[in-house]
Amino acid sequence: MGVEQPSLTRYGWLSIFAAVSTIALKSYAYWLTDSVGLLSDALESLINLVAAIIVLFVLSIAARPPDENHAYGHDKIEYFSSGAEGIMILLAAFSIAYTAWERLWHPMPLQKLDLGIAISVFASLINLIVARILISVGRSRKSITLEADGKHLMTDVWTTIGILFGIGIIAVANRFDTGLNLARHLGIGGWEILDPIIAILVAVNIVLAGLHLIRRTIAGLMDAALPEDELAVITEVLDSFAASDHITYHALRTRYAGARRFMSVHVLVPGDWSVQQGHDLLETIEQQIMDKFDSIDIDTHLEPIEDIASWQHLATDPVDQACSINLKGNSST
Repeated sequence: MGVEQPSLTRYGWLSIFAAVSTIALKSYAYWLTDSVGLLSDALESLINLVAAIIVLFVLSIAARPPDENHAYGHDKIEYFSSGAEGIMILLAAFSIAYTAWERLWHPMPLQKLDLGIAISVFASLINLIVARILISVGRSRKSITLEADGKHLMTDVWTTIGILFGIGIIAVANRFDTGLNLARHLGIGGWEILDPIIAILVAVNIVLAGLHLIRRTIAGLMDAALPEDELAVITEVLDSFAASDHITYHALRTRYAGARRFMSVHVLVPGDWSVQQGHDLLETIEQQIMDKFDSIDIDTHLEPIEDIASWQHLATDPVDQACSINLKGNSST
């Protein structure tokens, strides 16, 4: 049973709503406080909006059914979205670091911190709620686009937390430092210098999140095998049939594209079986595997276990050799 992809587009609209709301709130907070940290936060939200528009576009295409020119569906386009998200996360991090570096050498006094912090906290709560929804739905629906967008929003949340932490320290320090000039006695020229320092630290954390997302995107585009837990589910079904002295399998291949899983396998049976017997076995195997996944395309190939040609390709294929070491022992040859 396939994933209900059309319903995922509403989460794209939810992401756009969150981005527009937080841009307005964080821009106002920056206008009030003149904090470079809050400016970087607002810039990241602007990137969130671009990412959300891409997400909506990609989900609309991924929901299309297979057609003559795309027999395997359109799910793989999700990796273009997650890759774009990863790149935009890195751009956001570098823009934050650059702006903070400039302010580090030219610190400026911050204003109306209490109101600015309150507005930013509210904006961050919007992002937090939407991010948790997107990540949860993305994982349950196997949509890397939604999961990536949710994680992008979570980097925004952590950015805000870090920046607000720094601004809070500045506000408290300035209040207790009134008339003492403790910061200048310490040689740091004023507590406002904490604002760009924390912004730079947050940028480093965002870079790590962006690189992780890009690595996942590359793995999907390179047709990486299914995760170990999913592969174990498939091999458990196949092994239950290979326990027979007359049946085994090899040439197991798996990959994924967005929410869809793909696999192919060669099943070896006695050569004197009828076509109907072999067909019924493959139907049973495929059905048991499909029952364990929301969406998986299965290609099975039937071979006579006694025919040496059924095993010849193993000599030059190290992947098949690894898959078949223990399976040959179950055959009748």
